[in-house]
Amino acid sequence: MSEPPRGMDIHGVEARAARPSASLMLTRDGDEGVELLLARRVDELPAFPGYWAFPGGGIGRVDRSAVELIPSLAQMEDAVEAATHAGMHRELVEELGFAVSERGQLFRVNPALRDRILADKSEWMKAVMSGDLPLQVDAFIELTRRTTPEFASMRFENRFMFMHCTSEVPEPALEGQTEFDEFRWIKPSIALQEWYANEIKIPPPIVTILQEVVDLQSEFSSMQEIADDICLRQPPERTILFAPGVECIPIPTATLPPATTTNSYLLGMAGGEHILVDPAVRSEEGIARISRALQRMSDSGGTLLAYLFTHRHMDHLGDIDALLALMPAEVWASQETADALASGASRILLDGDIIVLKNPTGNSLWSALITPGHCPGHVCLNSDAGLVVGDMVAGIGTILIPPAEGNMEVYLEQLQRLNNINAHLLFPAHGPVLPLPQKVFNHYLKHRQIRHDKVLSIVEDGTSSLDDIALLAYADTPNAHPILARQQTLSHLLSWQRCSRIDSQDGLWSPL
Repeated sequence: MSEPPRGMDIHGVEARAARPSASLMLTRDGDEGVELLLARRVDELPAFPGYWAFPGGGIGRVDRSAVELIPSLAQMEDAVEAATHAGMHRELVEELGFAVSERGQLFRVNPALRDRILADKSEWMKAVMSGDLPLQVDAFIELTRRTTPEFASMRFENRFMFMHCTSEVPEPALEGQTEFDEFRWIKPSIALQEWYANEIKIPPPIVTILQEVVDLQSEFSSMQEIADDICLRQPPERTILFAPGVECIPIPTATLPPATTTNSYLLGMAGGEHILVDPAVRSEEGIARISRALQRMSDSGGTLLAYLFTHRHMDHLGDIDALLALMPAEVWASQETADALASGASRILLDGDIIVLKNPTGNSLWSALITPGHCPGHVCLNSDAGLVVGDMVAGIGTILIPPAEGNMEVYLEQLQRLNNINAHLLFPAHGPVLPLPQKVFNHYLKHRQIRHDKVLSIVEDGTSSLDDIALLAYADTPNAHPILARQQTLSHLLSWQRCSRIDSQDGLWSPL
């Protein structure tokens, strides 16, 4: 991402509407206390690959049709709620091979019937209507709702359902489905311990649900009581924890579409020292979001050391006076970014600097990396939790290398440098957390190198004007914005010029 180039209209760009979805928290009484079922999402999935999650999925046409055709669903007052129950029962069959009996117990579905449902979702509705599958609409209660933040390209309003199993639970049947490759029954506290140790990945909303469950286990004697309490308490805003000590705060900004926000990151553990990365506040809404995050930090006993800016683009720099009015703290940045700030910076970050954040259980260490290419003085931050990558890669859209100050060959070198770190996760400035860092970096490196070589080949074949070169270079991407295509093409051309492979005279490019 970057600031939109001059002449590019971004008005009217809005976050996508959220679609309904559901997931199910299944619990049982284990030998050492309550256990919940987590399943590992396969690495090929576009969302949360490799994460341990609850079964569930989107609410679709079959589920809405079921509300009209199945009497027990049609009797429910809320059609979306009814479709949610239908979808969750269907997903339970598809993903785990389970259905709920009339006695409220989980049982294994006939494999042949399940295969038919996996091949055609409407077979689930037919099986319920024919009596081949039971449908207990009161088997699940709605625990809580979470909506995907506006930084995502695909958004869901997810209803987290709950069921506590009071009898023996059969083993999930993972064969045939393509969502999960492993499952575990695990105590919520153990799941959180492994997450805090960066041993497993768990989606942010499930992390906060597990935290609530663990906090309540000392107050209530049963899982059902805990679930009932969570249902009653519905805080208006939830923290988005990408990793331990990494809270994401999406801030509305005038950034490059399709993004509409810049991710600010509050780094630090509860009760300890924190830094706030890229608080790009330029509006009342942005200030309000940062204010609430800082208040939560203070309420937990935390302190703020500094506001840290990854680079000088306006969709990353915030109103520093407004930030200091919220909470006084130092300003940290690279020299290039500090030079763009009216008041400079309290600390100039250098490549290799170690940032120590003290907390009640120890220290969190973040190392600063100066990674130019997208912007001079661009800073990344690395820790055991993952890599704050700023605008080196994005979780939505693309990364623009501005011709005026970017450097394509340096950008590619820095991408390879970051790839060599083998980070646990990537925390981009735009879009959701990126769970497979090397896959992302390898994609960027391959894609950019192909485009880079293509631009050189086009010039060597005799095409000379920027517009014509851009048209040919982006022939495989017809939906690319023409201004962005020209800007990126020019960055490639300038790179080849610096390498003495081509030159420009009177606006026309030719090989040397």
